[in-house]
Amino acid sequence: MHKEIIINASDNLQRIAIVEDDRLAELFVESEEKERMVGDVYLGTVAKVMPGIQACFIDIGLTQDAFLHYSDVSDNFRETRSFPQEDKRETIVVEDDDSPSDQPEESKPMKRRRRPPSHVNLTRGQEVVVQIFKEPVGSKGVRVTTEVALPGRFIVLMPYEHIVGVSRKIQSFKEKRRLRRIVRSMLPGRFGVIIRTVAEGKSDAVLRADIDSLLQTWRDIERTMKKSHAPALLYKDMNATSSAIRDLFSEDVSRVAVDSRKMYREIRTYLNLVAPHKVDVLEYHGEKVPIFDKYDIEKQIQQSMSRKVWLKSGGYLIIEHTEAMKVIDVNSGRYAAKREQELNSLRTNLEAAREICRQIRLRDLGGILVIDFIDMDSEENKRKLYEEMRREMRRDRAKFTILPLTDFGLMQITRQRERESVQMSVSENCPTCNGFGRVMSKVALLTQIERWLRRFRVGSRELRLSIIVHPAMLEFLEGGVVPYSARLMLKYFVRLTFIADSTLAVDEFRVVSKRRDKEITREFLS
Repeated sequence: MHKEIIINASDNLQRIAIVEDDRLAELFVESEEKERMVGDVYLGTVAKVMPGIQACFIDIGLTQDAFLHYSDVSDNFRETRSFPQEDKRETIVVEDDDSPSDQPEESKPMKRRRRPPSHVNLTRGQEVVVQIFKEPVGSKGVRVTTEVALPGRFIVLMPYEHIVGVSRKIQSFKEKRRLRRIVRSMLPGRFGVIIRTVAEGKSDAVLRADIDSLLQTWRDIERTMKKSHAPALLYKDMNATSSAIRDLFSEDVSRVAVDSRKMYREIRTYLNLVAPHKVDVLEYHGEKVPIFDKYDIEKQIQQSMSRKVWLKSGGYLIIEHTEAMKVIDVNSGRYAAKREQELNSLRTNLEAAREICRQIRLRDLGGILVIDFIDMDSEENKRKLYEEMRREMRRDRAKFTILPLTDFGLMQITRQRERESVQMSVSENCPTCNGFGRVMSKVALLTQIERWLRRFRVGSRELRLSIIVHPAMLEFLEGGVVPYSARLMLKYFVRLTFIADSTLAVDEFRVVSKRRDKEITREFLS
């Protein structure tokens, strides 16, 4: 697979595009207003304990208190503790090597021993060190864990844990054993680690340098903690660009292009330290043509914002966002003969499955996803579709669960949500429709104006009014053989002057009394 990382940096916005086989696969956006928070470590205070929902809220100095579920509380805060001996760390194998505080495991969480949630020992006013692992989404605040994890290039350091995690993507049993032996010999007693995929084949010196750097970071956090009063920020993780290079740069990356000289120098320095043999893949884009235009990324970003996504076969997807879930509808887009309907449905569904997996990663869709595929009768075809979805989703680094098709042809997916989707991060609610996605029709607005006039005639004896509307609405009112504007004047026996104002919303109107030279819209709205 041909993989590239293209970075566009401006004064107030950074965009990192991951391109696979010349197609945009993932997009990370960071702005000054929405700075990346995942991985930050805070000293907080327990503000509320809510046993009924098995959670508590932590004051870490943000606008909203952070949410801490009991399942994200480490053994340090449980009433009954039973740790393994320091020299007998538990060995586990994880599906992926990415940090729980940054990029989560591919499909299954790490298997750790957990006490029942009722055993958690947290009280109001208690100080606790927490790490953000999920950014605020909508009206929900950040989500935190007490299991701090500091990601490095080859190792993820986990203070107070007693595990040695090994990436399942490292296939060689001998290599896994070598890495475990090396890392165990270097670790102090009260630390655990996850060994990342990129550590495969690395020397003792390289691994030691990474571990020493992470240990020094933790010592700095401890020193800051001793002289801080809650709430306080103890550690700020890398920005989006730096973390993307740290976590996404691998041997299969053939190009890293960036249009900022400062960022180019920073990335080059980093690569010289961790992967000097890959420095040549780094390029500085100094051309007048915008970097995202050169690599045909801007057009793909615009397509990713669209509600409708076309398939090569002529079919299309409709992607809808709701408060509770994301809904994706698969449509064939054209009629298929009855005798070929099953085969055509399978082909369209398989193509849709591949595109859906790409759109999920590209838009960073999280939470519950429900996909309505084209109906198929064959159980074998349903199984093929399910296996195709599982195969394509393996490229995703977020935790996910896929269920087989239901009797109604629906597929349900849950995917870990760490931050707002890309679409939400680069857009805001429409001031006209307030995020609903639709506005009042012209006929409905006409009815509303007519109701206003009826109330006005009951409560006032004035006969001259000015009605201000959007130009599109004025065109509608004055169109036809007998304009609606004339009908309203005849029906309610009042002289109306209609005025166009492009600053008004298309479903808004204002009424001004000519006699009093005063707006009176609100007086007769209800």
